[in-house]
Amino acid sequence: MNAPQKPNDFKRPFDVARIRDDFPILSRAVNGRPLVYLDNAASAQKPEAVIEAMAGAMRGSYANVHRGLHTLANETTTAFEAAREAVARLINAPQPECIVFTKGGTQAINIVANGVNIQPGDEIVLSVMEHHSNIVPWHFLRERRGAVLKWLDIDDDGGIDLAAFDALIGPRTKMVAISHMSNVLGARTPAAEIVRIAHAKGVPVLLDGCQAVVHSRVDVQALDVDFYAFTGHKLYGPTGIGVLYGKRELLAQWPPFEGGGEMIDIVERERVLYNEPPHRLEAGTPPILEAIGLKAAFDWYEAQDRTAIEAHEAMLRDRAMDALRGLNWVTLHGQASDKASIIAFSVEGAHPHDIAQILDRQGVAIRAGHHCAQPLMQRLGVSATARASFACYNTAEEVDSFIEALHKARKLLS
Repeated sequence: MNAPQKPNDFKRPFDVARIRDDFPILSRAVNGRPLVYLDNAASAQKPEAVIEAMAGAMRGSYANVHRGLHTLANETTTAFEAAREAVARLINAPQPECIVFTKGGTQAINIVANGVNIQPGDEIVLSVMEHHSNIVPWHFLRERRGAVLKWLDIDDDGGIDLAAFDALIGPRTKMVAISHMSNVLGARTPAAEIVRIAHAKGVPVLLDGCQAVVHSRVDVQALDVDFYAFTGHKLYGPTGIGVLYGKRELLAQWPPFEGGGEMIDIVERERVLYNEPPHRLEAGTPPILEAIGLKAAFDWYEAQDRTAIEAHEAMLRDRAMDALRGLNWVTLHGQASDKASIIAFSVEGAHPHDIAQILDRQGVAIRAGHHCAQPLMQRLGVSATARASFACYNTAEEVDSFIEALHKARKLLS
């Protein structure tokens, strides 16, 4: 494969109305009201470019990849590997071979956990604000191989004490696995410093980038991170596909997660030789159409003015946070000044599920629950929160609609 090409320098001027036109679902109504979709941290909506790319591949040029010699197989393989190159560009991977396609961010983390050589008493360092996808695979190692999980605490805004982190890493630490951005608090972790401290003690680092890759520019080479995992559906792409980035020398020695076609070089009755990365970690028929859709999402996103999008999302966050701070019956969870446009909150005397259902009647979609982050809920002293999360297609008027709907919910529940 060739080294990833630089993205096109052309950027479309930011215009939220034009961006909204790219997303067909945003024109629909919900419960007789215009849709206000504020559940983007769970999954973002899809632009027409993604929908058409996947439909077009099915209509005009589809076959299985890598194994065929006919025209359709060659065309589809070219499109599939072009998606790998697009991912490498997005996160500045040194080469496409460092990119493994998975069925999601969860599987990407499981692949890494599966490959860690654990003896009883060996340690894994996690933070208390991890998503369950970056907790349960390590619990498997605790249950099945005797690993010890070491937990890094946070402050109320999701801040990390780097001295405390340093102190957690000992001679038996085998992996540091930490979120690059909290899916509840929106807090950005000091990833570069985390990697530097861990590497100084000879410990590899996995970053869960499922949220960070949406709201920040990620450069895996600058971070010097060993593994980086994220999913496609939060970044305007399809479900069913995720990404594991790994340093090539690590991927080359990582044990296969699954066995089957494509991940092998030679199979005989008495032996098997595995393929080179990334294919050794991509057993069976891969998510072909999803990869094509993912490339379309990245192409769409990279054509936008990312700096303007980040400023727009910050404006939405600040507008919502300022309004919520003015309500003495709302508790905000996580108020770091540089947090992403993800806002978790509680309403006095109301269960988050009730809040979400009443807002839904007014066309406002938010999420409520523990957000697959129960250790964080325990740290915050709550069982669940409501969460509003904003994307590039949301508007200031939608923030106002959300606040108005919240006032109505409060009156109904009081």
